[in-house]
Amino acid sequence: MEGLLHFLLAKIILVALASSFVSCYDPSPLQDYCVATNETNGVYVNGKFCKDPRRVTANDFYTSGLNVPGNTSTGPGAKITAVDVERMPGLNTLGVGMARIDFAPGGLVPPHTHPRASEIFLVMKGKLFVGFVSSNEYNYTLFTKVLYPGDVFVFPKGLPQFHANVGKTNTVVIAAAGSQNPGRIIIGDAVFGSKPLIDPKVLAKAFALDLDKVKYLQAVFS
Repeated sequence: MEGLLHFLLAKIILVALASSFVSCYDPSPLQDYCVATNETNGVYVNGKFCKDPRRVTANDFYTSGLNVPGNTSTGPGAKITAVDVERMPGLNTLGVGMARIDFAPGGLVPPHTHPRASEIFLVMKGKLFVGFVSSNEYNYTLFTKVLYPGDVFVFPKGLPQFHANVGKTNTVVIAAAGSQNPGRIIIGDAVFGSKPLIDPKVLAKAFALDLDKVKYLQAVFS
């Protein structure tokens, strides 16, 4: 009987140890930095390959130009100047990114989501109307605010958001994101401009729209 108890105890300990090994991981980088390089050799990873540390320079952690206004004369009247891993290789694995966003009067960034990061805004100049919509779990609640210079607003990861200049002058925002590559899904482009296009009959039923209206929107967005 005593031998059986020892056996069962040993088995419980082994199971507990195995479980702890499976659930353990290192949440932090295991090196000082991993400067991005495009030398993939045909292999893909979640992020970018690391540059040989012996070839890393200060310029890998540096960029400039955010003092230059973006061109807002095209599209919806807003220009995003992003600082992501493509522009600054030293951001690779660091989990941060930023951008300058310029808005002409009446300009906007259409409803979109960032699938890989939350985002925070600091308004430097102008008057900006912003908002995001919660998930179905919270009844698709709309949260909005009009921001002025010095105001800060945060957008939770993955939720639909928008930004519109409601002032009479240009608006400038500095944005920061919790990812080196937060991604951006513009909702109108994704729904009506996908490649290939979603079957218009599906969209007509989903949005309670006339089929011809769906085809018109697909022509606009594609």
